[in-house]
Amino acid sequence: MPQIIVVDDDPIILKKTWNTLADAGFKVDVFKSGSALLEHSKDNPAPDLILMDINMPEMDGFEVINELKKSDAKWRDTPVIFLTADEDEDTETKGLSLGAMDFIRKPFVASVLVLRVKHAVDLIRLQRDLESMVDEKTKENENLFLHVVESLADAIDAKDKYTNGHSGRVAVYSKEIAGRYGYDEKKQEKIFMMGLLHDVGKIGVPDEVINKPGRLTDEEFACIKKHPAIGGKILSNIKEMPELAAGAKWHHERFDGRGYPEGLAGENIPEEARIIAVADAYDAMTSNRSYRGALPQETVRGEIEKGKGSQFDPKFADIMLEMIDADKDYLMRDKPNNE
Repeated sequence: MPQIIVVDDDPIILKKTWNTLADAGFKVDVFKSGSALLEHSKDNPAPDLILMDINMPEMDGFEVINELKKSDAKWRDTPVIFLTADEDEDTETKGLSLGAMDFIRKPFVASVLVLRVKHAVDLIRLQRDLESMVDEKTKENENLFLHVVESLADAIDAKDKYTNGHSGRVAVYSKEIAGRYGYDEKKQEKIFMMGLLHDVGKIGVPDEVINKPGRLTDEEFACIKKHPAIGGKILSNIKEMPELAAGAKWHHERFDGRGYPEGLAGENIPEEARIIAVADAYDAMTSNRSYRGALPQETVRGEIEKGKGSQFDPKFADIMLEMIDADKDYLMRDKPNNE
């Protein structure tokens, strides 16, 4: 049953409005002042629609709406129709600028009031249904995109038999650093996606170079160093999420400017890339290789500490150190096959 709130200082108007709308099947609450409505809004759910008188003592309808805009989201977004005997254009313009749906002139005809309210409620519910459908479809698309990205990340990791799951772990660590730093959920999800795709440029590196068990030659290392630029170029084609390219292109830059591919330094390196750089280095040290297993946690911690201000942005290195210190059982690492 649609819930309507009516606010008017005239008890006759209140009674007539309540009777008319209640007889039409609406649930109706009435208040004699804006302050009474504001008090009610503190502890009660928002209605479907508010019918608000403009000219009231103490606080007029416009002031009430401005106060409601400071409330929680549901009350702030509740549609309002103003009740008024004033036909002044400025009054109507001001009401519409505050977000009013409509105006109903007083004295109103009962049948017209019912029709206007029904139409308003139907429109509101249709809008909410459409928003819900759009949100649902958007979520479906986001989930599909995430599955595609995860599959691509797995394909990248599969090129190197010694780094299975690397991209997924970097994504998880990057998201955790971002969350501890204060990123909201949406930005955390974005950096998770950036972490998954940070090594996409390895598609352009020969398998024999990636999987070489011994020391790389200068020529081979130069080949490896091309993967950030390749990844940045690949992901730059995704115009809907341009930050993806930043993570791939600049995660091997160093805070002191001695990284690659462009030798960026400090704040000139995109913030997300600075986060991924710490997560990437951490996973490299805590992963199994053909020539060694995951390094001892104390060794890894020492390397992160040593890299503060040179290889890593100090504030993100400090967050990584907090994560290491909280990981008492050293679970945050690649697991050997026998574990």
